Amino acid sequence: QVQLVESGGGLVQAGGSLRVSCAASGRTYSAYAMGWFRQAPGKEREFVAAITWSGDNTYYLDSVKGRFTISRDNAENTVYLQMNSLKPEDTAVYYCAAHYGTFAGVLDVEYDYWGQGTQVTVSS
Repeated sequence: QVQLVESGGGLVQAGGSLRVSCAASGRTYSAYAMGWFRQAPGKEREFVAAITWSGDNTYYLDSVKGRFTISRDNAENTVYLQMNSLKPEDTAVYYCAAHYGTFAGVLDVEYDYWGQGTQVTVSS
C-alpha cells in the first residue's frame, strides 16, 4: 500500500506560478512511477505529467509543455509539479498517482494509488 497526500494548491492570478507536492508513505516509494492528473468541473480527469521511478524521463500533456515541470525526490518520498505561466484553463483539482513499476503512461487505469487531490484555481 502507498498513501499519497497532495498539498500546495491555492488561488493564483493568470501568469503566476504554483508548486504542488505529493508526499508518499508506505511501500518503497522509489519503486513507483508517478503521475499528475487534473479534473476540472464538468470535465473528465485528464493526464498532466508523469515521471519514471528513476526520474530520468518525464512526459507531459501538450498544453502544459514548457510551463509545467514534474520532478521527484526519492529521499524525501515526494513528487512535485511546478506550474508556471498559469492560465484560467489550468483550474482544476490536481491529483497525484502512483504506479508500481518503472514507467506509467497517460491512462488513469495504469495507476494503482491516488491522492485526495488539491484545488488549483487560476483567476483571469
